[in-house]
Amino acid sequence: MSPASTGASTVVDAVPSLPASDSRLTPGGPGYRRMSFALFLAGVATFALLYSTQALLPLISGEFSVTASQASWTVAAATGGLALFVLPMSALSERFGRRTVMTWSLAVAVTIGMLVPFAPSLGWLVVLRGLQGAALAGLPASATAYLAEEVRPRALITAIGLFVAGNSVGGMSGRVITGWVAQEWGWRVAVGAIGVLAVGCAVAFRLLLPAPRHFQAGSLRPRVLLRTVRDHLADPLLRRLYAIGALFMTVFGGVYTVIGYRLTEAPFSLPQGLVGSIFLVYLVGTVSASTAGRLVGRLGRRGALYLAGGTTATGLLLSLADSLPLVLLGLILITAGFFAGHAVASSAVSKTATTGRAQASALYQSAYYIGSSAGSTVGAIAFHSGGWAGTVGVGVLAVLGVVTITVFGSRAARVERRVAAV
Repeated sequence: MSPASTGASTVVDAVPSLPASDSRLTPGGPGYRRMSFALFLAGVATFALLYSTQALLPLISGEFSVTASQASWTVAAATGGLALFVLPMSALSERFGRRTVMTWSLAVAVTIGMLVPFAPSLGWLVVLRGLQGAALAGLPASATAYLAEEVRPRALITAIGLFVAGNSVGGMSGRVITGWVAQEWGWRVAVGAIGVLAVGCAVAFRLLLPAPRHFQAGSLRPRVLLRTVRDHLADPLLRRLYAIGALFMTVFGGVYTVIGYRLTEAPFSLPQGLVGSIFLVYLVGTVSASTAGRLVGRLGRRGALYLAGGTTATGLLLSLADSLPLVLLGLILITAGFFAGHAVASSAVSKTATTGRAQASALYQSAYYIGSSAGSTVGAIAFHSGGWAGTVGVGVLAVLGVVTITVFGSRAARVERRVAAV
């Protein structure tokens, strides 16, 4: 989960040729498919658990008699917990290994997931969701660091794209399953069903993921960690990538937190099962994320980011219509643009950081999920005060931020080239 370059600088440019003896994984080579499928399943479990309450917010609002903005805290707490703990978890992965941290993170998260359906109040539900998000923090940064170490550079964006595709499948399946299950048996049983799905993914992940061959344990000393973080934050390109990830996720978090309320109200008045099925559009994200490498190859990193931002903005504007087909088309474009932009941005972080990759990825993930929490909360508040148009307004402003940062990065790159040529 990592890069963008201004952000867009990522992956296919100037990768040095590798010696024939390079033992890192490559498409078609032994272990690559197992690794890809294992991390795909980890992505499924992560997003299914992280957003397990998002499609159920109208039902949660009804049971606890709370507003959309109050119920949205069940999403914001999980993403906020992940944002706060992703950096400490990345430090643990530097010391104890990526696979170990990912395994324990999933184990704790699925255990909490089996407790969530029994939350007696909204307060307890928010607390459990926050703890679940904190546990899941060991996955994103560790996964991208694992890939950066174990996969050959030219295959990195494709491998990360598959992991991000797992995120989209997890997000989709979680919402679709919870929608239909909740329609028959209520939101508590629906969340429990997601917990069971995540248990299966976690077990398969641990059995399939190859043992790391290129991991070198680092230090847990706080001084070393802080110096690494400081160095990453001092890098202008990384700062731009972090901001782009946060802004893209602000759009996505706001839209998908509020869309359930919009579709269950007039003029659509859809039942909960159909509202959950709307999230089948995540399949578009699976495709756009997994093809991000080819997109960068044709357009360059910045071109890919412009296209992703333009696609997302077009989808936001289309979703304003009181026509269900146009709303669905808008959601498809928003989803495609978001996942493409996220895959480009996240892989660029892993490519840009030559040391402390777990911390670099962790900072990206932290910014990314802060954006998710902000989008969920601000998007719900905007919906409460201005309806769907208010939520769309928040998203459009975030996309404008992505475009502005990318333009600034392009100019900075030109200045650097001029200076180097002098």
